[in-house]
Amino acid sequence: MSVLIVIFGEFIEGQFEEWCIADEQTPDDELQRAMDWACGKGGADCSKIQMNQPCFMPNTIRDHASYAFNDYYQKFKHKGATCYFNAAALITDLDPSKIIFLLENFKISPPILY
Repeated sequence: MSVLIVIFGEFIEGQFEEWCIADEQTPDDELQRAMDWACGKGGADCSKIQMNQPCFMPNTIRDHASYAFNDYYQKFKHKGATCYFNAAALITDLDPSKIIFLLENFKISPPILY
């Protein structure tokens, strides 16, 4: 019998980590507009989601937007930035990199984030 234990959220320096990710219900065209802002005027470093770069795959608007939103949020939240992007994003304490690993390796359906 195999047991899979998943710990949601990580405890670091007295606080849970948070990630800013694209909302699953947001249409791709809205995600693209929000990502364009984040990578442009917003100041997110989107170089790693360009072709032939380490975070290009998976190559979806939703995954690239999540990367851009989170980069922006992590850089600027201490200055009052939010994870809103015209309602295209949300905060989660589930590490997206670990969720992708679990989905790919254990064929699990993605969690529903409310």
